[in-house]
Amino acid sequence: MPVELTVDRVANGGWCVARHEGRVVFVRHALPGERVLAEITEETARFLRADAVEILEASPDRVTPPCPFSGPGRCGGCDWQHASLDAQRRLKAEVVAEQLQRLAGLEWKGEVEEVPGAPGGLGWRTRVQFAVDDDGTAGLRRHRSHVIEHIDRCLIAHPAVEEIGAETLDWRGGAAVEVVAAASGDRAVIVEPLPHRRVAVPDVDASVLLDEGRRGTRALRGQASLVERVRDRDFRVTASGFWQVHPGAAETLLDAVLEFGQPKEGEWALDLYCGAGLFAAGLARAVGPEGAVLGIESEPQAVQDARWNLRDLPQATFERGRVEEALDRLDVEVADLVVADPPRAGLGRPVVDRVASLRAPRIVYVSCDPATLARDISWFAGHGYRMAGLRAFDQYPMTHHVECVALLVKE
Repeated sequence: MPVELTVDRVANGGWCVARHEGRVVFVRHALPGERVLAEITEETARFLRADAVEILEASPDRVTPPCPFSGPGRCGGCDWQHASLDAQRRLKAEVVAEQLQRLAGLEWKGEVEEVPGAPGGLGWRTRVQFAVDDDGTAGLRRHRSHVIEHIDRCLIAHPAVEEIGAETLDWRGGAAVEVVAAASGDRAVIVEPLPHRRVAVPDVDASVLLDEGRRGTRALRGQASLVERVRDRDFRVTASGFWQVHPGAAETLLDAVLEFGQPKEGEWALDLYCGAGLFAAGLARAVGPEGAVLGIESEPQAVQDARWNLRDLPQATFERGRVEEALDRLDVEVADLVVADPPRAGLGRPVVDRVASLRAPRIVYVSCDPATLARDISWFAGHGYRMAGLRAFDQYPMTHHVECVALLVKE
């Protein structure tokens, strides 16, 4: 039975907050200020989750979702298609500000900036992973569900991804298929087979790789890597490896990191969770042959890619390992500048403590989760660091995700 709710503020994760019979309700498909009928989808001891299924009083920020597969009980890939782009960015800014205030005690009144390359907030996602059903049809999972929503196309997928037509092909024997499109025009399809099954891979205009689990991926047809281009530099990236999924993100983040970090000739810089070497390349050019850059990355193929990509910059070296382990193993005791771009889980307390022990005057922290960013900033504050700047970017339009770059300086 639907319940009537008056929606209050936005919350982290694509939800808005309401109350029902004294309990907090996290509501999807709603906007602040709306009155809605909502169906309860989950109940815990502390809160409820719900979907707004009927809008009784709409927000002026509400729009008709461009995708027919968006909405309650449908595809879970987008959170905010029912909000205008301006409203989406305001909501994300509110989330960043709330997390910083609640977890780090900081006031932030910035804006979430548009990233070039996503006209109308669509056609930006250069890496899309599809789930495959028993009939071999690819689709996208519903929110917090293993149920597959069958679609004819994904509107936030980059045109080069959609040209493959993964949703219309037969992937029988597969568990998942991922389509990747690079800035250079390279494309790859990565197929994960069901256990003890073979996949008859369709004929596609892309390299084809097989995901063999712990053994990694191997190329069935074409190349195992793609070429990404940022300004005048090419980066070899393993097709299954990490690269920013928005076509304008790599250049935007590199500019923000260099603007905040202000690397200077002769300095000693660290690039933690360095991936294929994007930030290390910018740092190495800035510090010059008299300086040095050390990149640390746990993924072995990414380390190989980074070494290849920066082979013309001998001042940049790369080591494989977990950050705190590698710093200890290499006896790194000081740094002039630290750049860190950890996964969504953030740095965590042990890494924060170890990085702070380097006493770097400047730390640039790149984060895709404002909650873990704010938590780590609060821990850095205990070591005498203050946040001197923060920029937020709308790298993931139509979703709740937001990318932040923060500058921490030693007091």
